[in-house]
Amino acid sequence: MLLTKKSSHAPQGVQTSSPFVHSLRRGLSQALPTMDRRAFLRRSGLGVGVGIAASQLTLVRKTQAAEGARPGLGTTKVEVRRTVCTHCSVGCAVDAVVENGVWVRQEPVFDSPINMGAHCAKGASLREHGHGEYRLRYPMKLVGGKYERISWDQALDEIAARMQELRKASGPDSVYFVGSSKHSNEQSYLMRKFVSFWGSNNCDHQARICHSTTVAGVANTWGYGAMTNSYNDMQNSKCAFYIGSNAAEAHPVSMLHMLHAKENGCKMIVADPRFTRTAAKADLYVRFRSGTDIPVLFGLLYHIFKNGWEDKKYINDRVYGMDKIREEVMAKWTPDKVEEASGVSEAVLAQAAEMMAKNRPSTLVWCMGQTQHSIGNAMVRASCIVQLALGNVGVPGGGANIFRGHDNVQGATDIGPNPDSLPGYYGLAEGSWKHFANAWGVDLDWIKSRYASPAMMAKNGITVSRWIDGVLEKNELIDQDSNLRGVFFWGHAPNSQTRGLEMKRAMDKLDLLVVVDPYPSATAAMAAMPGKPEDLNPNRAVYLLPACTQFETSGSATASNRSLQWREKVIEPLWESRSDHMIMYQLAQKLGFGKELVKNYQMQKVKGMDEPVPEDILREVNRCCWTIGYTGQSPERLKAHMRHMSAFDVKTLKCTASVVDKESGYDMKGDYFGLPWPCWGTPELKHPGTPNLYQTTRHVMDGGGNFRANFGVERDGVNLLAEDGSHSLGADITTGYPEFDHVLLKKLGWWDDLTEAEKKAADGKNWKTDPSGGIIRVVMKVHGCYPFGNAKARAVVWNFPDAIPLHREPIYGTRPDLAAKYPTHDDKNAFWRMPTLYKSLQEKNVADRLYEKFPLILSSGRLVEYEGGGEETRSNPWLAELQQEAFVEINPKAAASRGIRNGDRVWLSTPTGARLNVQALVTERVGPDTCWMPFHFSGRWQGQDMLAYYPKGAHPVVRGEAVNTGTTYGYDSVTMMQETKTTICNVERA
Repeated sequence: MLLTKKSSHAPQGVQTSSPFVHSLRRGLSQALPTMDRRAFLRRSGLGVGVGIAASQLTLVRKTQAAEGARPGLGTTKVEVRRTVCTHCSVGCAVDAVVENGVWVRQEPVFDSPINMGAHCAKGASLREHGHGEYRLRYPMKLVGGKYERISWDQALDEIAARMQELRKASGPDSVYFVGSSKHSNEQSYLMRKFVSFWGSNNCDHQARICHSTTVAGVANTWGYGAMTNSYNDMQNSKCAFYIGSNAAEAHPVSMLHMLHAKENGCKMIVADPRFTRTAAKADLYVRFRSGTDIPVLFGLLYHIFKNGWEDKKYINDRVYGMDKIREEVMAKWTPDKVEEASGVSEAVLAQAAEMMAKNRPSTLVWCMGQTQHSIGNAMVRASCIVQLALGNVGVPGGGANIFRGHDNVQGATDIGPNPDSLPGYYGLAEGSWKHFANAWGVDLDWIKSRYASPAMMAKNGITVSRWIDGVLEKNELIDQDSNLRGVFFWGHAPNSQTRGLEMKRAMDKLDLLVVVDPYPSATAAMAAMPGKPEDLNPNRAVYLLPACTQFETSGSATASNRSLQWREKVIEPLWESRSDHMIMYQLAQKLGFGKELVKNYQMQKVKGMDEPVPEDILREVNRCCWTIGYTGQSPERLKAHMRHMSAFDVKTLKCTASVVDKESGYDMKGDYFGLPWPCWGTPELKHPGTPNLYQTTRHVMDGGGNFRANFGVERDGVNLLAEDGSHSLGADITTGYPEFDHVLLKKLGWWDDLTEAEKKAADGKNWKTDPSGGIIRVVMKVHGCYPFGNAKARAVVWNFPDAIPLHREPIYGTRPDLAAKYPTHDDKNAFWRMPTLYKSLQEKNVADRLYEKFPLILSSGRLVEYEGGGEETRSNPWLAELQQEAFVEINPKAAASRGIRNGDRVWLSTPTGARLNVQALVTERVGPDTCWMPFHFSGRWQGQDMLAYYPKGAHPVVRGEAVNTGTTYGYDSVTMMQETKTTICNVERA
């Protein structure tokens, strides 16, 4: 579209009512006729909204100007606010045009190196959040089965009073907090701090049920449990292997980079039980039975080892235990065994292995298709091992490109409400608590006094995947004094969790249920819906608190590639909604620790109320989260990056020229966009961020690095540190070395490189607890080494249930013969405070012949139109119009044997007793043994519309059956990830 202006046919003296439009009409008449829309947006700085002038003038109300008046700009205030999409983890930037406080238009940011002016359907509809007619507008309370409006004061007073009652009667661990991957980094961090001051580790968020197995498995392999490279870096790949990732629907804009790579010759392989939209772009599609990722990946390794395609020098210098992997693979995963387990032929895997080996660097991508299994931790490690064998980790175009789900699930994982760690993955040992007590400016003994006991302070909390059992399980079987009696759903969708029927029972038994969300979510309807009379607690109190969206506040978010971006506040909070960090502060005041919570922050007024300044929260993060390098990304640096996106290269993310931000005076030369963590040291050190983890061909002060020394220096006499000659570019130490502390610095003679102030702060500390950042500065800037040491990645993880990844059949499966060959784990007691069933339940399912009653595998996944539990996106009329019906995909062969035609209503039943009424989509996308449902739906319950149970006017436009109403029991043996990708069902015509 060219921005040229034709003469107006409006009568003389008639103007549009918007001075913004009027001024653009005048300006456009002088624009060059060949100036296209993108060039105009860049040159004008207006960013968005020009389409109104160019193409929508007939829709603008007209008014008569005063006689003789001259055209003028008027008093309309028009601002462009730069923000980031709040849906998936790609991190697409958006420019929002705000006129007189109203969000009137949006444009994707063409200068963004991440989305390059592109949007998916969800991103294109963001503006609806600034108007959202289906939002939760006021605090509400469930009274007599209906939600009634109450005041904020009443809500906070009653919630705080009930919490204190529960604390007095049953201790602080009786209340559970489910945080959110939709929170900003600052809100996520503040929530973990809030829960710590409440006195419990019973908190969690969505990462538990999407990528917790990734975080644990990958971190225990080579150091950090995160994406090693970036979406952009995939343009450097020569082959990409997607397994359990449907990026075309789950991360649509990421496909820009993959398709650019394909234009340059990159080969693309997609392995998935379902032929997805991503598979439609592949050079090779590999269909396999759900839950058999390890046979597939070890089948690849078989051909790699057989043909000598492994990178032998890389393995010798940088990998521990690959010899044991080779023995396992060559003995147990011959092509016949792989095909028996997975259904994939020898020829197909041989072709895939050759493509990966002969087109290096090759990258490997996975998502929840690989993580959501009872052996998810082992599956992701198998993926890591493939990349280590090929020498693909720590190189541009290679890596493990792990696509996270929500917009800030990475940041919430890094510094948010995890039950087993403090922000930055600091553990729960006393040293960690001492570090944070110092950072928070409170007395350690005061924090201890808030907990039930020192033992509970050091004990992992219950995971969000098991809060149901925290309520329902026999008290003598759980590893805390009381069952859960109160639960906060603080930005979390209940329909994203398994065992929906049992969740309804757990909700009814609670004493307190609080939903804090811009939308009431399915929690509100489930709580109000009548359940079994014997389950209902007559004293239960249910509250809904309206939180504002991320467009009504400011703060940072971490994309999947570890880059941080700063969101500007677009509009003021709508109706009576308040920011999450304001609500945390106000509730903390009621609970008696408000001053401690915000001790290090300035306050700002929002609608006349005090709210912690997000920039100050981030500065506190910068002062304490040394472990993962969340210390260099000051608000000033992040804001400068957002203002100058065009300065960063699309492939490398690097700013190569001197670009000085006028507002802060900061020169971004050498920085990588968003300062991807680890961004080491203080902001003054000016570390540029780390675009590709573990890359030894770069200096550490240019984003280079190596594998982490986190597991000792030797194992059974075998060296665990990198071999001689394996080190980051320019390092003073040219062999492997352990992590740095004050002792090692003194031994090396580097101690005097510290300033006197740094010596005082660093004495007795290590690189993770030195509050000055001096150890990091000296090790990196002066000596070119890495603070966490230089070690080998571990192909064998001896501290996990299966040191070498083992295939184990799912708890609920359709192959009893394979369950006998590859049984699951033994049952566990007091695992994340809960008894957890494995083998006893699998054996019972086989004995009960459930595979005959439920002969189809049931899996689930994403649609491009919706996100997560879907309540937010299904409340968006523009998206709701695109996808109006919950459905199940079923193969023509399975459908024909059941008399089902495309479009028929069907009942999908599962071993839980659930019966879901959905529409049948008969398609060969799934194999004859598999069914598939999207997991974004809620609002219908076993055939019943739940509309009557939502607050009036605050309900999703599209409602449908939640697949997780019917999903079954099953949890990962390390992280308690739920097993949603592999269960069983039957389908009958309704």
